[in-house]
Formats: sequence, structure tokens, C-alpha cells
Amino acid sequence: MWRRLLRNGFGSGVIVLVLGLLAYGLPALDRSLDSTQAVPDGVPYDVGGGVTVIPPPGALLDVTRTRPADDRGTVVFLVGPIRYVVVVTPFDGGLPDAADKLRRKIASNRGYQVVGREASIATADGRLLGLAGGYSAPGLGGRYAVFTAGERSIEVTVSGTDPQLNAARAAIDAATRSITVRSTE
Repeated sequence: MWRRLLRNGFGSGVIVLVLGLLAYGLPALDRSLDSTQAVPDGVPYDVGGGVTVIPPPGALLDVTRTRPADDRGTVVFLVGPIRYVVVVTPFDGGLPDAADKLRRKIASNRGYQVVGREASIATADGRLLGLAGGYSAPGLGGRYAVFTAGERSIEVTVSGTDPQLNAARAAIDAATRSITVRSTE
């Protein structure tokens, strides 16, 4: 009888130990891992959905929010305190529809509003034409651009304080103009 109680007690102790490791050990391990990694300057990064972008110089990849896939993708780069995000999604519509969708997505965040006028934008190779504009949020400024290519939309959002964005404007614009799309035909 004592053997059975001892064996059951040992088994229960092992289960409690495993649960403790799962409950406290894995989250501690996760917090100890770096959530960013450096990306090489000047090298195209595969966002997903056949889209690449050359990140701004000195950018770090936020590995916790980057999700590439065959037909879509999201990449988040950190350039100091600036967030540079590219999102590729399947989309069945024209550029005005894609721009409207992105403006609504921005404005759906509490305190965010689209400001100023939109302007035309083109990638460096001239293959993608899009629309670009600005937005504001409490304590932040932002810029956005949207392109359509085939049956996908490509959304670029950039956020930081106005002085930070102004200082990095050339690098941000160059990154956005570097976007390319692999042909699916």
C-alpha cells in the first residue's frame, strides 16, 4: 500500500513539475530571446506574396510580428524608434479601393486620423504606381503608401515622431520605392 502511495505521489510530483516548467519556464525563455535581428543593408527582403523590399539602412527585423507566406506577408522593421511595416494581402480591386481600405484601417485605431492630401508615388523601377499620404496619432506622425499588383495590395505604414520621420525621410522613401513584385504569370 505504501509503495502505491509513494509511486502515485512521485507521478503527481512529476506532473506538477512539468506543468510548472510549461507555465513559468517557457514564458521566461521566450522573454529571454531577442525579438529583433539585424538585416543586411541593401539586400532585398522577401515580404511574402512575391513582394520584396530593401529595408532602410540599419533596420532591425521584428521577428515577433513578421509573417511571410506564399500569397501574403507582413514584415516589421525598426529603424531606431521608427516602425516601418509592409503588408501584402490578396486583393480584388483597384488602387482607389486599396487606398480607401488602408485609410479606414489607419482611422480605425483610436486617436489616429488621416491628414493632408494623397499624392501619387511610384517604385524605382516604375512598375508599381500607388498613392501616398500621412496620418497622425497621439504623440506620433505617420506616412502610408499603397500599391496594387495583380490580385494583391501592398500597404506601407511608417510611424514615429515628426522629427524622427523627417530625419529618416530619405531612407524611408528609398525603401518604399525599392518594393518589387515577382511576376505570377
